[in-house]
Formats: sequence, C-alpha cells, structure tokens
Amino acid sequence: MITPSLHPPSPHPRRWLICGLLFAATTINYLDRQVLSLLAPELQRSLGWSEKDYGAIVTAFQAAYALALIGAGQIIDRIGVKLGYSLSVGLWSLASIGHAAVSTVLGFAFMRAALGVFEAGNFPAAIKTVAEWFPARERALANGLFNTGSIAGAILAPLTIPWLALHYGWQATFVIMGVLGFVWIVIWWICYGRLQPAQSADTPQEESHDAGEAIPISALLKRRTTWALIAARFFSDPIWWFFLFWLAKFLDNRYGLKLTDMSLPLVTIYGIAALGSIGGGWLPSRWMANGVDLRTARLRALLISALAVMPVFLAVREVGLWVAVALIGVAMAAHCAWISNVFALVSDLFPRRSVGTVAGISGMAGSVGGMIMSYGAGMILAQTGSYVVLFAIASVSYLCGWFLIRALIPRSPAQ
Repeated sequence: MITPSLHPPSPHPRRWLICGLLFAATTINYLDRQVLSLLAPELQRSLGWSEKDYGAIVTAFQAAYALALIGAGQIIDRIGVKLGYSLSVGLWSLASIGHAAVSTVLGFAFMRAALGVFEAGNFPAAIKTVAEWFPARERALANGLFNTGSIAGAILAPLTIPWLALHYGWQATFVIMGVLGFVWIVIWWICYGRLQPAQSADTPQEESHDAGEAIPISALLKRRTTWALIAARFFSDPIWWFFLFWLAKFLDNRYGLKLTDMSLPLVTIYGIAALGSIGGGWLPSRWMANGVDLRTARLRALLISALAVMPVFLAVREVGLWVAVALIGVAMAAHCAWISNVFALVSDLFPRRSVGTVAGISGMAGSVGGMIMSYGAGMILAQTGSYVVLFAIASVSYLCGWFLIRALIPRSPAQ
C-alpha cells in the first residue's frame, strides 16, 4: 500500500474543473443506460417482451461491456484520457441514438451490446484522470464526486425520460439522450486544452510509484492486489446493476407504480445514494488527516459500506413503499461509498500507466458478475415472481467481498 508524503505539493485548483467534466460524462453515461430500464415496463407491454426477453437484452449490454473493459482500459492507457475519453463518449452516443431505429428483441440486444462496448471506456478513463490530477489523499473524494454523476443520471432520468417519452415517443427519447454526449465532447476538448497533467502543477507527484512503467496484464494477474480489486467489483457491481435495471420493475411489481408514478420514489432513492458517494469519499480523507494509514482508512470505509447494505433484504417484506425506498436508498448509498474507495484503491496500488488497464480488469469482473445476476434475475422472476432471493443476495454480497479484499491487500506494496 502506498503511503502519501508528509509534505505533498499543493495541486492546482484546475483539477476540480476536470472532476466536474468527469461528473458530467458519468451523468450522461447513466442517462443513456437508464432510458431502457425506465421504459422497460411500457416497452414490454407495447412490444410484447417477456421477462426472459428483457433479461436477455440487459445481459447483452453487460456481456459486451465486460468483454470490452480490458481493451478499453489498455487503449486509454496508450492514447491518453483526452482522446480516449472523447472516442468512448462519441461512439456510445451513436449507439444510444441507434436504439431509435430498432423495435425487435434482437435489434435492442444488438444496440445494447454496442452501447456496452463503447461505454466501457467511461470508468477506466475517469479513474485514470483522477490518478493523474489528484493526490492520494483526495482520490476517494474525487472518485466519489465524479461517481455522483451516476446518481445524477439516475435522478435526472425519471424526471426527464418519462416526460420525453410521453410527449415525443420512445425513439426521440433515445436520440435526445445520445446528442448530449456530443455536446460534452466539445466542452471536454475546450476545457482540457493542451496542458497535460504530467507537465503541469496540477499533477500530484507525491506517490513514488507513479513514475513506474506499465505492467503487462500477465504480471498484473499474478498480483494479489489485482485479485483484491477483482473481488471488490465482482461482489458489488452485480448489486448495483440489479438495482439499476430492475428497480423500476420491482416498484411496478410490488407497489403497482406506473411510469408516471416512478419519479418521486426513484429520485428519493438516488438522492440518498448521492450522500453515500460523497461521504464515502470524504471519510478516508478525514481519517488520514487524523493519522490513520491509507490501507486502514480504505478498509474501514469499505467495511462500514458492506454493513450498511445488509438491511436491504427487509425491503421485500410487508413494509410500506417509503420504508422500502429508505432501505434501498441506504443500500445504494453504501454501494456508492464502497465504489468510491475501490476506485481509489486502483491508483493507490498501481502506477498511473497501468491504472486504466487495472480498472478495466476489475470492471470486467464486476460486469461478468452483473451479467450473471441479470440473467439469473430474469430466470428467478420468471419461475417464482418473487424478489426475495435477489434481495437476500444483495444483503450479504458486499461483506463477502470485504473479507476477500482484506485478505488480499498486503501491508507492504508491490505484492
């Protein structure tokens, strides 16, 4: 584990502008993902999809996303975040627009797969950007702040997508969401400019490992720390995917909420989640300022997050809508706190030239887990019509991941 210098240089304030752009890209990323999940109940009724059809469409996205992550991380490590991020956003925006041209299960599966391939660049690029622009003591907070874009997207989606779909149709909704990505690219190129963080005062230089060479994938897979990150994502990402793609359907099934009734419960859930993303990034910084070492601060934040998810299994019992909303909101806040620190661990443990690749490897593990979860959810719901098993899995998954992370992250670096 890397220990920050006691006297690091003061990073340039420009880093927060860059963080804001990462937030915006992640918001757009999640808006594009959420279009389908919010319209799913209506599309199922109008296009005749079964539960298995919807599960297959969601799985197509996750399979493509998982397979593309390693390649996306490597490409971004090679060509840099300025160009790499732009290519990713531009291509996934085209894929989002392409949904408007299809109406069959196969057509939607193809477009979701294309969206998955190109969206795979978002988090490796964002995590690498944070590693280049922020010191270790700020990385969890910066990751938490940009990752609130996923919450912002999830909040904006139920406020905008149903209205757009009702007034302009579902095809126009996909097109409008896709156009946002091209607007972001223009702003990214203008704001990022020619100044690279490695050549400027914006770059944190206190981590001695940052000057290291890129590590080949074969060598990365021999490191315990790589497997710690794989475990962190494999046990947590599927739960996030489950809530992202199935939450609207759960509320529709359990409480009879229709498209026009979803906004307030979903906004409340994701609003609670945003607090977890920021708080989970802030806590380790606070502990480190009080003398806690980096490894302990990260593990402590992860354990608190894992424990906070556990009560979510109560949401499927005979509780009122708003009790269920509170339980799910806390669980999603805990996930956001968890993932802020997992993202920070990537740059804590590996040199910058390998950050994108490691983020891709661990992200692939999370997507494989998410793919299994989504396909399994479709099968379980088709056979039982009950969410009990799925919520039970969600309640214990993070704690399983935490025990593996604790066992695999050594006290000394480069293991």
